Amino acid sequence: MNKSTLDPGASPASEFGALLRSKREERGWLQKDVAQMIGCTPTHISQMENGHRRATPPVARELDKAFAMGPIFTNKAREGDHATLLEGFAAYVAEEAKATELRVFTLGIIPGVLQTLDYAREIAAGAVRRGSITAERADRRVAVLARRQEKLRRDPPPVIHVVLDESCIQRPIGGAGVMGDQLDALVEFAAMPHTMLQIAPLNLGADRAFDLPVYILTLPNRELMCYAESSRQGNLERDSAAVLPILGTYYQLQAMARSQADSVALIRERRKELP
Repeated sequence: MNKSTLDPGASPASEFGALLRSKREERGWLQKDVAQMIGCTPTHISQMENGHRRATPPVARELDKAFAMGPIFTNKAREGDHATLLEGFAAYVAEEAKATELRVFTLGIIPGVLQTLDYAREIAAGAVRRGSITAERADRRVAVLARRQEKLRRDPPPVIHVVLDESCIQRPIGGAGVMGDQLDALVEFAAMPHTMLQIAPLNLGADRAFDLPVYILTLPNRELMCYAESSRQGNLERDSAAVLPILGTYYQLQAMARSQADSVALIRERRKELP
């Protein structure tokens, strides 16, 4: 059994996994016992318990039959249908907490690792207004982000490279106070000894290397992982050989982006424009 430490608040998949693990261990059952009862493999059970795989409605119903405790798994899986975090993200966050180097590219909004909590709350509140998540889920999203940022402040900290599309600093989020504090936080981040911050200018146009957010990790054993996401799906690539070309593309993006000094100057100019 591949048992990992699980943060139930990291994602709906992690929350479901924690519930499944606790109920199974209360019964004294092994993963292979549950797998046999619901007609799947022990690996499938392990992936669900570790938050690496979401439970489908049919699997949740079979678990309810096996445990005979009412629709607890069906209800929990249904909550996951309104997940605040994309599938695959919980697995990425677990690896991010161990990484020695982190490379990030985002567009549109500041990435979570650099968001102030007020900025993050504004993003979450927008999702609530659109009806895509509940207010409770919005609060949980911000709490997860705060824990994630705390883990990146470990000693020694990971080296963090961030390339922001210029749209990230141009899009107003919240009022002038929220956006101003966020821009100030970017300048402070750039001043740290273990960080690098660059802006990819809008005039790169079609020459910009990525059209979606990308996160590249270097682990202590020098293995590489890459997480990329769309609006509907996230994917964690664990094969270093497959990640190497993506890392090369990231280096090209850094070469085409503004220098850190020019990027900080641009952020400060944007800060002065705020009322």
